[in-house]
Amino acid sequence: MIGCLVLLAASGCARDRKPDEQRASLLEDLPFVYKMTVQQGNILTEEMVDSLELGMTRRQVSFLLGTPLLADFFHGDRWDYAYTIKRGHQPMEKRFLTLHFQDDALTRIEGDIRPDAKRGESREPRDMVVSVPDHQERKGLLTRGLQTIGLEPKE
Repeated sequence: MIGCLVLLAASGCARDRKPDEQRASLLEDLPFVYKMTVQQGNILTEEMVDSLELGMTRRQVSFLLGTPLLADFFHGDRWDYAYTIKRGHQPMEKRFLTLHFQDDALTRIEGDIRPDAKRGESREPRDMVVSVPDHQERKGLLTRGLQTIGLEPKE
C-alpha cells in the first residue's frame, strides 16, 4: 500500500517536457502575432571590433566598445562582452567577445567576431553629418495669447 502511494507521488512529479520547451500560449508561433524585439548587452558591430588593435589601453577599448557587460572579480585582466537580440519570430542572435589585458594593454581577442584588417580596409569611410535646427524661442501660453490680441509684452 505504501509502495503504491510512493509510486503514485513520484509519477506525479515526473515531467514529460523540459522547462525550455514550455510556451506561454499556443498562439505565439502564428505569423500575425506580434513579438517585440528584445536586445540585451553591449552592441557589437563588425566596425567596432575591426577598430580594435593589440596594444590598446583599457581606456581606448572602453571608448570603442563601452564598459564590459561582465567584469570577473577573479580575473581583472579579462573583459567579456555579450550581445543578444531576438527579432520577432526569428531565432536569437548571439555575439560574444572576450578581451585579455596584460599591464593595461590588450594582448588577446577571442570570440564570435574577430578583427579583420581586410574587412576594415574594404569598408568605405563615411562622413557623419548631423543637422541641428536653429534655436526657436518657445513662448508661453500667456505671451502667445497677448500677441494674438495685439498686446505684446515688452521685454
